[in-house]
Amino acid sequence: MIPNDVTNTIHDSSLLFSSYEAGSALKKALNMTREDILFELKASKLKGRGGAGFPTSTKWMLVAAAKGDDKFIICNADEGEPGTFKDRVLLMNYPFLVLDGMVIGAYTVGAQHGYIYLRGEYVYMRDYLEDCLAEMREDNLLGDNILGKEGFNFDISIVMGAGAYVCGEETALIESLEGQRGEPRNRPPYPVNTGLCGQPTTVNNVETLATVPHILLMGGEEYAKRGTASSAGSKLFSVSGDCDKPGVYELPWGITINELLEKVGARDTKAVQVGGASGVCVPKSKFNRTLSFEDAPTGGSIMIFNESRDMLHVLKNFMEFFVEESCGQCTPCRIGNQKLLEGVEMIERKDYTFSYINDLKDLAHTMKVASKCGLGQSSPNPFLSILEDFKDEIFLTKCNGGV
Repeated sequence: MIPNDVTNTIHDSSLLFSSYEAGSALKKALNMTREDILFELKASKLKGRGGAGFPTSTKWMLVAAAKGDDKFIICNADEGEPGTFKDRVLLMNYPFLVLDGMVIGAYTVGAQHGYIYLRGEYVYMRDYLEDCLAEMREDNLLGDNILGKEGFNFDISIVMGAGAYVCGEETALIESLEGQRGEPRNRPPYPVNTGLCGQPTTVNNVETLATVPHILLMGGEEYAKRGTASSAGSKLFSVSGDCDKPGVYELPWGITINELLEKVGARDTKAVQVGGASGVCVPKSKFNRTLSFEDAPTGGSIMIFNESRDMLHVLKNFMEFFVEESCGQCTPCRIGNQKLLEGVEMIERKDYTFSYINDLKDLAHTMKVASKCGLGQSSPNPFLSILEDFKDEIFLTKCNGGV
């Protein structure tokens, strides 16, 4: 049964939110060569929808070409980024779109087993998704010799996460799947060569996998006509905060922040956090920026703050989150986030110097290049963007030693 709060979040219908017959894209895929599927994906210019933006065709091609006794495809359904809730909508309202994308991916790369790594807080979805998998097995869309394709054997298991934000990073996710502590691996080697159990593995976001069936049905070139030259297709945006119509929107890449704000009924907007807590905070003067990989990229989270919001409080909230969620494995992230939070608290108490704040900004830039994974590399983003674009609001009192 689909919860009402999930159904009611959908506001726009374009491609992913259109009707889809389970198995239709898979039937077409099994009549194509693996090379042809990769060519269609390449023509579509599909990039990973989890936020990193790596070309999907390249990732699948690398796994397909890798040598290994087994190969795996993993659906990253951890969705731990604050402000993001698009993947749960796809899993609950369009599960067969996501599952067919996994099976098509398995056929393309030669995988024998797939895993859905489901966010711990989404445990209420598990029984529903298990029922969907059972239905697919009955219809021979999963199992041995899928749809009569001799030798194509593939099945999917669901594994629950334990609530760790860092497990949204693909190597930390793989560590967790193997029963280890969820923390990032050193790279190289990369998962496409040495992933789950040391075998070639592709890890794809829920939205990425849900897009694949539509690309095969409509053709890669046709899909690429949407969006921009470098950010092809549509994108799901999880919109929350100070607006009349929060929810999940499917919009073409390249839409401006101003256009999105108008669509969701936002008024007196002071700032928009693009990309969740680890994204950048965009001030009113820059609302003409486009939501795209070449300008303001995002995995989907859009948080809206109106003029009543205290941006220093917003920043403190983000930094407390990162201190809590850092796995502690590398020093730049473990200590760096604590120091950035201490700096925010000093500003809050008006017990700081501009010289020290500038030192913290230098530390933030160092964290972006020295941290081991995306958490530490991106956690300084709100610190840098909020202190820069809202400095007139935040630094109300001059202190000795200011620069």
